[in-house]
Amino acid sequence: MSFYRAVSVIVLSINSFAYAQTDPGLRTGGPAVGGALPGLSPNEVALFNAGSVNFQEVEDVTRNGLGPRFNSNSCVSCHSQPASGGSSPQNNPLLAFANSANKLPPFIQANGPAREARFVSKPDGTPDGGVHALFTIGGRSDTPSGCNLVQEDFSNASNIALRIPTPTFGLGLIEAIPDAALIQNMRFNSGGKAMLGIFGRLNRNGNDGTVTRLGWKAQNKSLLLFSGEAYNVEMGITNLIFNTERDETTNCSPVPAPNSIFNLSSGGPAEFDDITNFAAFMRFLAPPALGPSDNTVVQGSNQFFNIGCANCHTTTFQTGPSAFAGLSNQTIHPYSDFGIHHMGSGLADRISQGLAGGDEFRTAPLWGLGQRIFFLHDGRSTDLLQTIAAHASAANSHFPPSEANTVVAIFDGLSTSDKQAILNFLRSL
Repeated sequence: MSFYRAVSVIVLSINSFAYAQTDPGLRTGGPAVGGALPGLSPNEVALFNAGSVNFQEVEDVTRNGLGPRFNSNSCVSCHSQPASGGSSPQNNPLLAFANSANKLPPFIQANGPAREARFVSKPDGTPDGGVHALFTIGGRSDTPSGCNLVQEDFSNASNIALRIPTPTFGLGLIEAIPDAALIQNMRFNSGGKAMLGIFGRLNRNGNDGTVTRLGWKAQNKSLLLFSGEAYNVEMGITNLIFNTERDETTNCSPVPAPNSIFNLSSGGPAEFDDITNFAAFMRFLAPPALGPSDNTVVQGSNQFFNIGCANCHTTTFQTGPSAFAGLSNQTIHPYSDFGIHHMGSGLADRISQGLAGGDEFRTAPLWGLGQRIFFLHDGRSTDLLQTIAAHASAANSHFPPSEANTVVAIFDGLSTSDKQAILNFLRSL
């Protein structure tokens, strides 16, 4: 046995001995998500179904305009756990894109998670922050003749910030929360939050000042914008919102931009473009259903509130009036305030988006947690105890301490029974 393997075994043994409480792991049973919202009209259900087909479609170069640089070729390849629209599956779908022209970056492993890479700085030292595509269309059977591309260099780990896919369940309901409700919630119990070191703020659109709420840093305003950006960033497919190729190398884009447009050639009524269908699918996706409850789940829910977790992971919101009846005036339980919070040097990715600085992240919604495999923005953890511990982080010369430090310390001081109950409660969501 190698020295490093021996050390790993010892550490695992110590951790197993030290923690009498354990993460219960993935909730058993079938997916508690994946279907449409109740209360949709027949036409809305038809649009949801059409969007679902588009969400699962595998894109290629010559027909759809995949590339020239991309991370994956289908929405569902990365958003599939535990059902279409979710987060990263256990078996990494990105391994399929390794070929003669594309090596797997070192942070892409067979057992997941699917990840995208952002560069912190440009070669001249100025801030970057953008997504750098993992693969090129080189080495594929549908690569256009004369297209010559060089895969990006991902060897400088210190300059790379990783992200995993966020689940999309219930996003239409999140989109439908009024700004005023989010603002009021951030102000609620401000004194009590301050005593715990919790402050936070809402991210906002730089043009109209309205609240943004989607994405790891709450950087996106709407599902349509999110869809258009992801189609271009993740698959390299231009569309009516992001209509310029990210790489304009000659002979590498056989489908003229924008690649995805309304279908006006069918002879019948115009058909929606892909990003409209993507957005409709996510907008009408039902939120995750709760798992079974028992006395320990109730105990864990009570302790979740008692120690202060709910100060950021807000349990309940009410959506506002909506043109879509299924989204209008609904009571929802996302377990997030959708604000951005300082998370300390340990979680800082040094990427700024909107008002969110390099150590600030949106409070991750906890609904559906019971069937999620990977945690934190970069997927570094599959264990809830490790994930909770990672929320505690000291300040350094660049970033203040994590706003979760006090709450994590309170959690650490709980009895084994109460800690286990909180873990059981989280896995029931």
